Amino acid sequence: MARVIRFLEHGGPEVLRIEEAQVPQPAAEEVRIRVKALGLNRAEALLRAGHYIETPPLPSGLGLEAAGVVDAVGEGVHGLAPGEAVSIIPPMSMVRWPAYGELVNFPAHLVVKHPPSLGWEAAASAWMQYLTAYGALVDIAGVTTQDFVVITAASSSVGLAAIQIVNMLGATPVAVTRTSAKRKALVEAGAAHVIASQEEDLQARLKAITGDRGARVVLDAIGGSIFEPLTAAMSPGGILIEYGGLSTEPTPFPLFAVLSKTLTLRGYLVHEVLRDPARLEAAKAFILAGLESGALRPVIARTFAFDEIIEAHRFLESNQQFGKIVVSV
Repeated sequence: MARVIRFLEHGGPEVLRIEEAQVPQPAAEEVRIRVKALGLNRAEALLRAGHYIETPPLPSGLGLEAAGVVDAVGEGVHGLAPGEAVSIIPPMSMVRWPAYGELVNFPAHLVVKHPPSLGWEAAASAWMQYLTAYGALVDIAGVTTQDFVVITAASSSVGLAAIQIVNMLGATPVAVTRTSAKRKALVEAGAAHVIASQEEDLQARLKAITGDRGARVVLDAIGGSIFEPLTAAMSPGGILIEYGGLSTEPTPFPLFAVLSKTLTLRGYLVHEVLRDPARLEAAKAFILAGLESGALRPVIARTFAFDEIIEAHRFLESNQQFGKIVVSV
């Protein structure tokens, strides 16, 4: 028996319940992990609230990221043994493979022996943010040393991961945040420039920073009215990658900018990397190299205890965090 976190109905953080459950032996090509830490993601709050791309049967588990110790391995598993420290790459379905528990089973191909230098909290925080940013910036956009890369929602875990990856690639990260409250922290996190979109003219500041070249790559999690100033400041042939849609405003199609500059506006979910074995292996190699060298360093906003999962989800939805929220098990 082990404690797991589930919800019996959709709603706010208060619907989360800690229950005792029997966790079976791992099936073939599965690994059972004794969890030490969980990394929280906005997708989990959306699933809990009933607004996610996946609709679970109730009651449902949840969770996309964890780190811990291999407890047992199923038939056909090679390269992993009980007692080894591992972390979990987010699965395609958190309903099928929920991570919120003291003991969880996961497919072996999603279990990674992370660098020994990473503690449990950092290991549980790494994969979703770096895979998301890698897929957009390296796999799709092919960021080069000559690029200005604009990153909205820059204080989120993916935003901070993107800043680190852009710096790792030798390009110039331009962080966009709502107010100047997080400006100093973003500079310390590696942003070459910081724009407070509610306090400054976003288009004018971007043009002042990028000059005649413009920004070739934009990584946006917001949508809404920000599309127009972002595309106005992009370079000819540039690409805007949309992975979020946090704005409640309608998102206008910037027709003139798209036509005159032959821009690409592309929707993106990390699932397209997860479902492609070759792309996933390339991503894992890049991220592990960055973690081992220290170029990639997960930023932890706050750590909660397992029993504080409701408070952790409330903090997740407060938008106060700078970096990743972690639950210690």
